[in-house]
Amino acid sequence: MTSPEASVTAGYVHGYSEREAARLGDQADTLAALLHAGTAYPAGSRVLEIGCGVGAQTIHLARANPGAHIVAVDHANDSLAQARARVAAHAPGADVEWHQADLFDLPFAEAEFDHVFVCFVLEHLSDPRQALTALRRVLRPGGTITVIEGDHGSAFFHPASAYAQAAIERQVQLQSAAGGNALIGRQVQPLLAQAGYEDIVVRPRTVYADQTRPALVDGFTRNTFIAMVASARADALAAGLTTAADWDRGITDLHRTAQADGTFHYTFFKAVAVNPASAATAGR
Repeated sequence: MTSPEASVTAGYVHGYSEREAARLGDQADTLAALLHAGTAYPAGSRVLEIGCGVGAQTIHLARANPGAHIVAVDHANDSLAQARARVAAHAPGADVEWHQADLFDLPFAEAEFDHVFVCFVLEHLSDPRQALTALRRVLRPGGTITVIEGDHGSAFFHPASAYAQAAIERQVQLQSAAGGNALIGRQVQPLLAQAGYEDIVVRPRTVYADQTRPALVDGFTRNTFIAMVASARADALAAGLTTAADWDRGITDLHRTAQADGTFHYTFFKAVAVNPASAATAGR
């Protein structure tokens, strides 16, 4: 993020490699039905997507809401360039407007948007409550915000493995050290309440994968979750959080959960809340 928000943001712990961009795409495509179900905006709505990244979620927002005008914002120009290309290729004709901007210095008028969509962003911020409060400024009174976050503490699997669990915990530690929070899913409701939103409804969106659900085994267990944890190897070793042998054993054991006799469970949390009529003074 840019310097004005340095005190309230964290580094993107997963990095910006081509592999990470592909992982984000796999995650969005695999979980589209699970995460986007119920996210419907009326024709003519102005929808702000914060932290659009490489456009992995933007595609699904645009496809599900062809009558809405989506304004996608990210702080990284490189990510925005990838997002434009991705949406042009996979959702041609989508009504999407792109902006490079800082979450805490958005170039929009007060109450400009009917809805705000925030997916996998709060986990990378050191002050997510402040971010949610700041977003109230550009959301009209009575408008809604949708927040989706995961929680690595919800991961459990078979065969059980202390090494695999430790590898996940090392990734959680690295994200925390960078100023983020990989366990934020369980905190979404209180964060929204503290930021002044009302009528908050949070529901778990659970992923369960076994050999009867091969698309989830491949798209989520292998290509989303294990790929994310495995990518932290160099950082975990450099930080002295583990040994190479223990880490590699943990990743091997995680891959066992994607075999024929394995199972994997993870929970995302999806919240919808309303910006109350006092929005005009929010974030000042």
